[in-house]
Amino acid sequence: MSLWMSKLQRIPKQFKLAALTCLISSASMMPVLPVQAATDVVLAQQAKAAILMDATTGSILFAKNEHQRLPIASVTKVMTMLLVFDAIDRGQLHLTDRIRTSDYAASMGGSQIFLKPGEQMTLRDMLKGIAISSANDAAVAVGEHLAGSEENFVRLMNARVQSLHLKDTHFANANGLPVANHYASAYDLAIISRELMHHEQVTKFTGVYSDHLREHSENPFWLVNTNKLIRFYQGMDGIKTGYTAEAKYCLAASAKRNQFRVIAVVLGEPTAPIRNAEVTGMMNYAFSHYDVKPIYGKGQVVALAPVLRGQLQAVGVAPVSPVGILVSKMDHSITGTIKKEFVPLVAPVKKGQLAGTIKIISNDKIVASIPLVTVSEIEKVSFIEMLGRSMHSLFLLGR
Repeated sequence: MSLWMSKLQRIPKQFKLAALTCLISSASMMPVLPVQAATDVVLAQQAKAAILMDATTGSILFAKNEHQRLPIASVTKVMTMLLVFDAIDRGQLHLTDRIRTSDYAASMGGSQIFLKPGEQMTLRDMLKGIAISSANDAAVAVGEHLAGSEENFVRLMNARVQSLHLKDTHFANANGLPVANHYASAYDLAIISRELMHHEQVTKFTGVYSDHLREHSENPFWLVNTNKLIRFYQGMDGIKTGYTAEAKYCLAASAKRNQFRVIAVVLGEPTAPIRNAEVTGMMNYAFSHYDVKPIYGKGQVVALAPVLRGQLQAVGVAPVSPVGILVSKMDHSITGTIKKEFVPLVAPVKKGQLAGTIKIISNDKIVASIPLVTVSEIEKVSFIEMLGRSMHSLFLLGR
């Protein structure tokens, strides 16, 4: 602790209290539910596999055959969209980018927006086609634009699977058309869906019931969402349907009421009406039994972390996604722990640099771990200024 206390001496007085909070992992008692997946409720009876998850904490509220590997049809496009929005966040793609359709992309069958070889469309419009109408041609065109070829894009898809530490998913194409060695589990799809919903602007596409493409051209195309619950279920804003003869009817769904977002995934449903009814039942169960208590918002500065050898000696840190605790509407008395842990920062510090984590702990188990990142850059201090600081510290010690 003496090393850290010496660092604390170099932090401006007005920052010291916050910095001390950073130096020592902080924990506070909060009401939190040690959630176990429900086993005594009747949900998703006709699905081959299903899962119900709180999007904020990742707590599983209900599960059935959740790790079984199954064909997933166009629910594949949840990962396709995740890679696109990841690239947008990095500045690699922009919604205004114009994407050219290759002969190969235009040849896709099934659901499509009937792209012609050589046709150009903005990424925004391509995403409309993917999210609303499940366009197979648009999914391949976007994948080729991002990675150079669909084959390279599939490599990125599977690399993202590995980054999420998922064990029951493998992709072989960008759109979910039937192909060998292409599968996922309900659990893995819930995790991928949760990751996608961290990109807040995605609901501007997945939550739209109808729209146009080529509206003022000779070939206008009317889009209607394949997920009818967007229109008929309160709070539903995504995410992706799927159907092939092999996969049957599938859906990765997301709904939000107030601050509580729920993700439901069903695979292998016998009909679309049964799929929709069973997802509705799962969502109703979640919203009637649980709620989420927000703690911190995405990007909200939660502490000041000390920075060694920086022009500024502390930097704000914020969670990369909302932080909250899941509570039962039946019992609010159970307590758990919210804990912040920090890593040392040495200038230069980049904006968005990992600075620690916020952990939600219940019954000695970590139920959620959210990275903390820096909200600004800190340049390295010059040698002359560093020398001046050292002389000032020696002067203070000598008084």
